[in-house]
Amino acid sequence: MDQSPIKKISVTLNINEENRQVEIRPADTLLYVLRNKLGLTGAKPGCLNGDCGACSVVVNDTIYKSCIMLAIEAVDQKITTIEGLKDSPIQKAFVEHFAFQCGYCTPGFIMNCHALLLKHPQPTFEIMKEWLSSNICRCTCYEEIEEAVLSVIEQSENTNEIS
Repeated sequence: MDQSPIKKISVTLNINEENRQVEIRPADTLLYVLRNKLGLTGAKPGCLNGDCGACSVVVNDTIYKSCIMLAIEAVDQKITTIEGLKDSPIQKAFVEHFAFQCGYCTPGFIMNCHALLLKHPQPTFEIMKEWLSSNICRCTCYEEIEEAVLSVIEQSENTNEIS
């Protein structure tokens, strides 16, 4: 019986438009690699089973829960983390509308809003609520989050700038 350790493999991940070389184990989640191997701690470990959305990232313009996505699945993909949205209108709207309390879920909500607006630049209120329902805020800032997202939608109607 072979008791050799699991071999690591070297991969390149395109994160926030930058290629990052990293050694991973085949079973490493994207969340683990982002936080523990690359120092990108914006995605948060919440439930670790894909329910809360605190770990949300955008991969090829689609929202993913990084706690249940293997890092190996993200090779040759375009990954955007909260760090890649620095100073975006979405982040500014969350601050302006106080759409956070403890802030733990906030990066996931911002990433989800970013993905929403990539897929639906002018979503209805119902589409927005349904889309954001995949994230959980334990501090109950839902009204403020909705107001922030609506303000970004309104701003994008006027300027065509969404993220």
